[in-house]
Amino acid sequence: MGSTEETGPGRPGDARDRDSEGRARNARPRDGLGRPLPYDADGVPRQPEGVVRTPEETVAEAQRLLDEGKPFHAHEVFEDAWKSGPDEERELWRGLAQLAVGLTHAARGNLTGGARLLRRGGGAAEAWVSGSGQPRPHGIDVASVAAWARELAGYVEREGRAVDAGARAPRLRGGGSGAEPGVDGGGPGR
Repeated sequence: MGSTEETGPGRPGDARDRDSEGRARNARPRDGLGRPLPYDADGVPRQPEGVVRTPEETVAEAQRLLDEGKPFHAHEVFEDAWKSGPDEERELWRGLAQLAVGLTHAARGNLTGGARLLRRGGGAAEAWVSGSGQPRPHGIDVASVAAWARELAGYVEREGRAVDAGARAPRLRGGGSGAEPGVDGGGPGR
C-alpha cells in the first residue's frame, strides 16, 4: 500500500491499521451501533478492550450502554467479562454478549441475524442457569432477559423493520421490560 488514495481519505496510506501493540485493528470511527464511519468522521468512543471489571461493574456498565442505545458497546463489556472472568461463568457472559449483538443487528436492520442471535444468546444464558443452579447470577434476571430476547426476535420477524436499540433495551436485573407492544412504536423493550 502506498498512497492515501489507495486506502481512503483520512487513513494513513503506508500500512494496515494497527494498535499500540502492533495487532491489526480497524481505526475507523464507529457510530453508536458499531458501524464503521469514514476515517475523518466523528464517532462514538469505543469501549476499551481487556478491561477487568467486577460482575457488578460489568452489569452496571452494560446496562448503561444498552439504555443509551449502544448494544454493540455493551457486547464488548460482556466480552471482557467472558474473557477475564472465571471459566465456569464464560457461557453466561458469552450468551449475554450474543444478546447484545442480536439487539445490534436488529437495530441495524439485519432482522434475520438479529433474531437468530437473540434466541441463541437467550438460550445460552438459560442453559448456563440450568447447569449452574443460579437463577439470578450477579443479580441478572436471566429468565426475564431470555424471555425479552425471544419476544424481540419474534417481533422483528413479524414487523420486518429495525428497532430502536435504546427503546428496546432489556432490563438485566428485571423490573419490567418497559414499552408494551403498541406503545412507543410497539414491540418488546423498555
